[in-house]
Amino acid sequence: MHKARQMLLAGTVALFAGGPAIAGTYELKPTPQTVAWGHYDAADKPVMTVRSGDTVVVHTLLTNSPTGLEKAGVAPGDVEPALRAVFDGVPAAARGPGGHILTGPIAIADAEPGDVLEIRIKRIDLAIPYAYNAFRYGAGFLTDDFPYARMKIVPLDKTRMIGRFAPGVDVPLHPFFGSMGVAPPPAFGRYDSAPPTINGGNMDDKALVAGTTLFLPVYAPGALFQVGDGHAAQGNGEVDITALETSLVGTFQFVLHKHVTPAPGAPTPPIYPRAETPDAYIAMGFDDDLSNATRKALRNMIDFLVAQKGMTRDDAYMLVSVAGDVEVTELVDRNKGVHVMLRKALFAAR
Repeated sequence: MHKARQMLLAGTVALFAGGPAIAGTYELKPTPQTVAWGHYDAADKPVMTVRSGDTVVVHTLLTNSPTGLEKAGVAPGDVEPALRAVFDGVPAAARGPGGHILTGPIAIADAEPGDVLEIRIKRIDLAIPYAYNAFRYGAGFLTDDFPYARMKIVPLDKTRMIGRFAPGVDVPLHPFFGSMGVAPPPAFGRYDSAPPTINGGNMDDKALVAGTTLFLPVYAPGALFQVGDGHAAQGNGEVDITALETSLVGTFQFVLHKHVTPAPGAPTPPIYPRAETPDAYIAMGFDDDLSNATRKALRNMIDFLVAQKGMTRDDAYMLVSVAGDVEVTELVDRNKGVHVMLRKALFAAR
């Protein structure tokens, strides 16, 4: 296993080697039988089971209705048939409490509570040539300033990788999934897909593009990974409650890490998700209070520096202050999201 990926975990790990010698590649498309509508739940049955090392190409659907898209100007023929099938085929009792249409859950064989699931985001492709942005009263950071609803359809230019937001205004596209998560602890029950928490979920972290790696703690047998809420682009904060919302196809490789051993005083497994870009380490925190979310993200990064870089807690705290970037990833999903980023170049001599 690549040394940098190994170091991002909370403690000493071993790559699970119980799978086949040759990893497989599979495909999962959204149907009424293969989506979880608006929730993460340890009681959900997996729609697919793979082994550590396997890759899955996952097709996802944007979070909107065919009727809503058509009212906003999308031609009926441009609405995905899979979206119509899901809206027609998923019973009301299986929906909610959130609104995201998530593909999965995917079980990873032999995953157990106390393990860590590494998700290598190998590729992200646009699935349709448009996205939408919308706001409504009662949601968004400035909801009292905009006491009405509006939705805009934004054409996507896949060749130039821009969204044509308005005449003379082109938005660079950096596709990522707003929601990637595993089942929360069983005691959570059917957990709303909107607020991110210890299982990941609706993190809306625009750093998690193709080429990055996400690390999630396992809380339920099989881990039960789900993904959706595709974004063609987003600004930090996602202030009106939506990004450039679209359907995406993601290629993910799953690597299971068994029996994580923490640094002294650190939780097992790490309480909050962590990630790794080609150039940086990322530690996350989520809370309804932005200050508390920041504290959680800072402690997450300090735990990483102590466990994997051999630093004292004092030095780790100081290093984050002089070289780390604290960023607000989203402000609008009840639990706010904060991440702390440290560049790998800081450790080039180690």
